[in-house]
Amino acid sequence: MPDAHRCGFVTIAGRPNAGKSTLLNALVETKLAIVACKPQTTRTTVQGVVTVPGAQIVFIDTPGIHESDSLINRRMMQTVRGALDQPDLILYLADATRGFSPEDAKALATIRRAREAHPAGAAFLILNKVDLVRDKRELLPLIEKFQAELAFDEYIPISALKKDGVAKLLDTIAARLPEGPPMFPEDYLTDQPERFRAAELVREKILRLTRQEVPHAVGVAIEKWEETPRLTRITATVIVERNGQKAIIIGERGAMLREIGTQARREMEELFEKRVFLELFVKVIPNWRENPSLLNELDWRSMTGSESESGNLES
Repeated sequence: MPDAHRCGFVTIAGRPNAGKSTLLNALVETKLAIVACKPQTTRTTVQGVVTVPGAQIVFIDTPGIHESDSLINRRMMQTVRGALDQPDLILYLADATRGFSPEDAKALATIRRAREAHPAGAAFLILNKVDLVRDKRELLPLIEKFQAELAFDEYIPISALKKDGVAKLLDTIAARLPEGPPMFPEDYLTDQPERFRAAELVREKILRLTRQEVPHAVGVAIEKWEETPRLTRITATVIVERNGQKAIIIGERGAMLREIGTQARREMEELFEKRVFLELFVKVIPNWRENPSLLNELDWRSMTGSESESGNLES
């Protein structure tokens, strides 16, 4: 680590499913961002702060850079562009197993515009999932293709899932940050409220357990949150766009909804370090992803409604 104390903001960007959230979790050594093998799992920025001797790094995980074909996708891309506005460092994460594609060129155009607007910041190309690349000689021509599109300051191969190369990446990042005092207390981790993290855990279990037609149409809103010294009571509504999606999430005799709730509750209890009573409802709101007011409220403010199915879960 550098001798002088350094501090700065680092934006993690890239195409969907490159492993950005897995990298954030590896860097902060805890689970802050939900992870699933579905595109657009991350819908908003997630902040994670790493404090090490001589440096404090504020990481900002972002949604994958993609074509904006709906209001929610346009909101996601606005979030990405906002996170690329004047960070001290941009990490562009690329899946080393996918090669270089026209989608990469479009994503790099977004990074290039951000760098042209704020040339003082640095940019690293992070080739992720290199543990899955059989012939490592393939990495050099891949780097050259990225280099032809954007002049990166560093090229670092890693495996975020296995945490290979993550410590070296952290050291390299810290050395590039500007000198300055820490912005947060040493034990500060994230700006995400517990309600948001709980809603995201429910959504993660849905992404992992349900079929392909469901994930993009799912939102989760926390309706009620009650704290007692020994128990947290949470009521959440799972929002979908069609009755068929609702039926999939509920499952036969409520089996899928119970499994979603059970997995989410167990992880919440580990996260919050106390018992959790989780009550889930499922509600159909057609075209909710095109509803501006609902998008403003979703995952942060309560929603109520009828025509719901529930499942009570308690340890």
